[in-house]
Formats: sequence, C-alpha cells, structure tokens
Amino acid sequence: MFTRSESLRTFIQLYPVVSFIVAIQVVFWLLFSIPLSPLVLLFNLMDGYNAAIADGEYWRLLTPIILHAGLGHVFFNTISLILFAPALEKILKKSKFIIVYLGTGIFANIATYLFEPLQYSHVGASGAIFGLFGVYLYMVLFRKEYIDQANSQVVISILVIGVIMTFLNSNINIIAHLFGLIGGFLIAPLVLGKKERFMHQTFYNTQSRTRAVKQWKPKHLLWVILGFLIIVGALSQLAR
Repeated sequence: MFTRSESLRTFIQLYPVVSFIVAIQVVFWLLFSIPLSPLVLLFNLMDGYNAAIADGEYWRLLTPIILHAGLGHVFFNTISLILFAPALEKILKKSKFIIVYLGTGIFANIATYLFEPLQYSHVGASGAIFGLFGVYLYMVLFRKEYIDQANSQVVISILVIGVIMTFLNSNINIIAHLFGLIGGFLIAPLVLGKKERFMHQTFYNTQSRTRAVKQWKPKHLLWVILGFLIIVGALSQLAR
C-alpha cells in the first residue's frame, strides 16, 4: 500500500493529483528561493499571516498549503506525500482526494487563525498531510475493508510518532497538525461513503487482502522507521 516501485512516468499516470501537488509545491519553493527575487513579495502575500486574514485576505487560508520555509521542509513533506498519499488517491479517486487534501488543510489553517495570535504566520502542507492520516485512522478504526492489519500498524505507529514529535519540537504549528488530523477523521465517513455488505475492490489486490497478515514483519518495521525519520527530519528543519 505504501511501497513505491513505479517509474516516474507510471507514478504520474497513476496518481495525477499527488503528482500535481508535489510539482506545484516544489516549483513554488524553487521560485521563492531565488536570491533577491521580487517573488519574495508574492510569498509574503500568500503565507498564513493571521493579521492579514483578519483584514479580509482569506486566500491565506489556502495558499500556505503549497508554501514551504526551506529545503528540508519541502523535501520531507514531499517525501511524505509520495509515500502516503497515492494509496488514498487510488481509494478516493481524484475529486474526493482533492476535497480531503484541500479541505483538511484549510480546516487546519482556520483553526490556526482562531487559536494563534494575530501576529502568528505559518506555511507548509503538514496540516493537509495530517488530514490524510486522519482518513487512514478512520479506516483503521471503522473501515477495515480498506486497509489490512500490517498497513494499519504502520499508520498507527507513524501517527503516534508524528503527534509526539509535534509536541517535542519548537516552532511547530501544533494547532495545524492536530486539527488537520481531526479534520481528516471527520471528513472520512463522508468521502468513503456507506459501508457495503461485502468487501469491494480497493487499492489492494483482492487475493492479498484475503490473506490476513497477523504478524509484524521486518519490512513493516522499516516503514515505521522511515516514517519516523521523515517526521523527525521535517520537524528539525522547522525548528531551526
């Protein structure tokens, strides 16, 4: 489910929405990283500056999702998307995936505006990424036909690590992380629809899903370690 073995061309064909999100946030980071670029002014018009939102610049509830503060920030968020977003795009299909990603990101930014002071400013896709994990968490708890035991363990392990590291690092938008997760959990039953009587074909191969995975295997531990390194790396970059 979270293993990526596709070529770049195949990845783009299979997961066009994830590919577009990754491309646009990398392009924006590159443009805003040019020394002495006048585009820095545009960056300042797009970040999540609460005082500006209070003055009616409501687009700032959306635009921070595609902005990043540095190389480490954009790199680790991009890796997170490449690893964990494709399966959800395949399950939800394009339109619902877009609704989840942008919806949870905006929800996290609204919460940031409500709970943080007016002078608070933020950027990053972390709220939306936590939103994706909120959907996965709902699957693990209530819609097990979408996710097997092994991948459920991976999701829970990485999610626990991510939440803990959110509180242990400074300069982190804790509100966005938590409310992104909550938003994903709340929107999940709406985008997943009613539970069918019989299991239907999802991202997994039906045969592999019917073979219940009841033991923790080394490869699953590797995914947890990789997720842990991604989270620690992203948060350490933000804390600088």
